[in-house]
Parts: sequence; C-alpha cells; structure tokens
Amino acid sequence: MPLYLSEENISALLTPADAVAAVEGSFERLAAGQVENRPRYRIPVEGGLLHVMAAVDLGLGLAGSKTYVGGRNGSAFVITLFDAVEHRLVAVIEADRLGQLRTGAASAVAARHLARTGARTLGIIGTGWQAQSQVACIRAAVPSIERVLAFGRNPERLAAFCKLVGAEPAESNHEASEQDIVVTMTTSKDPVVRGEWLQPGALVCAAGANRVQARELDNVVLQRAAFVCCDSLEQAKGESGDLVEPVAAGVLDWLEVHELHEVVSGAVTGRQSDDDIVVFKSNGIAAWDVALAAVAVERALERGVGLELPGRAQR
Repeated sequence: MPLYLSEENISALLTPADAVAAVEGSFERLAAGQVENRPRYRIPVEGGLLHVMAAVDLGLGLAGSKTYVGGRNGSAFVITLFDAVEHRLVAVIEADRLGQLRTGAASAVAARHLARTGARTLGIIGTGWQAQSQVACIRAAVPSIERVLAFGRNPERLAAFCKLVGAEPAESNHEASEQDIVVTMTTSKDPVVRGEWLQPGALVCAAGANRVQARELDNVVLQRAAFVCCDSLEQAKGESGDLVEPVAAGVLDWLEVHELHEVVSGAVTGRQSDDDIVVFKSNGIAAWDVALAAVAVERALERGVGLELPGRAQR
C-alpha cells in the first residue's frame, strides 16, 4: 500500500546526519551515472508560481517528483515517490521539512569535501527557516566547527535565530563573510557577500538565490575563487544569477564550473591548497529529494509511521 507521510512524520523520522548521508549518496550515484535529474520549471499561478522538478535514481530503484506552489498566501510542498522497477506509487510525502533538510545537507556535503582542513568557524547570512538546517547539517558533517556567526537585517529575528541554533550575532554581513565557511541563505536580489571580505581558504556556499534575477555573491567572489562548482550545470545555466551574470561579464567561463558530484566521487580535486577560495553554488535538485524521501519511507516502514493510502487493485 502507498504511504502518506506528513510534515510531523518527517520531522520525527529524519535527522541532519541522515540528510547528509542521503545527499552524499545521491552525489555518488550521480557520478556513477545512475541518476537522471530534470531541472526545475515554473508555471505562473495567481500571485505566485507552481514549481516542478523530477529525478530517477536507478541506484535506489526509485523515481520521484517534487511539486510546490508558493506566493503571497504561503507555500506547500509534496513529493510523489514511485518504484521505478515495479512502476507503482510508493509514497506521497509533505516536503517542506524534507526540502529544508536536503538543502542544508547539500551545503554540508560541499563543506565536508571542499572546506579547508580543520575549518573552525561558520558564517551564515540569512536567518530564516532554510538557514536553520544549513547550520545543523554543516555541524553534522564538519565536527571541527567551533563557532557560528549569523547575520540578518532584523535584530529580533537574528536574536531568535542565534538562540535556536547556538550562534553568535555578527555585527554585519562583512563579519559573517570573514569565516572559514560562509553560507548565504537569503532572498536578496543584490549581493550580500563581496569578494574582498573573504579570507584565504574560505569556502562559500551560496544556497539562497535560485533565480537568474537574484544574486548573493558579487563578481569579485568569482574572480578570487580557485574552484567553482554547482549541483547541476544544466539547472545552473537557467537559474543561477550568481554564475550566469559573471559568465556574461567575462569573469567566469562555464568550462570552469564543475558539478559537486565530480568532487565527491574523486574524479576532480576541488581544493588544491588551504589558501584556495572555493565556491559551491546550490540551487537544489530533485535527486536529493528522491534520496532523502527513500530514507524517510524506509524509516516509516520500520517504525510503523504514516498513513496507508488505498492502492490500485492488483490484476
């Protein structure tokens, strides 16, 4: 019988460490050619957008799509997961929490493979829902992190965020950008990190903007970067303002942009020295959703969690 999992189920079933392991495995299967990922596309609805993204993971024997609607009245997320061999519905999953975890986990995988040895400090710019899992997942993946500095424009929200995740308030986005690992998780249309602020050896994970009209990094960040990678080149070319505009300006060439799965698999060495500045541009891909949804379903079946849905009659 197909399974229905709620947001509450997902919160009880999955941890940041689970998400990091699932997303890292997804990158490994991407590198092995076991995953086909389709970039997100968007359809206008009244006051917002319908977003659709899909992937097939033959390593897991699963196929899935994430569909979500967002606009002035809020947002809602759902994953439909299918057995790619028996061609049946496996689960329908509410996916706001799951999406939050997998986005944080992607930055964490980048940090595990691309941060300089012994990275001790994390700077996070942005204090919203998605920023919470960035901190939790990176801590799970990089145990050497000792100090987290957070910056947000709203002092009350910044204080609440710092209390929730165990961070210190930074005086500015400049100060947050001076750390060993720098994460941006904002809705800003204009850069919040400037290249001259970065310290030698910094890893920058730009995870907030996934529209070509929005940027979190200025051109100097890309000029200083010794290595640049993303989650999907195909998707980045359609929605990464942080890469599209520097390429158009001649600051960067698409031939210089790798995909993170090349680093995870060992096909490419991302960081050459502890002084290299490295950039990971994260847009979010459906392959991660499928991978983490698979873990959620496995845990739910083990623990008897979730609601069974009426299935199609067998013939």
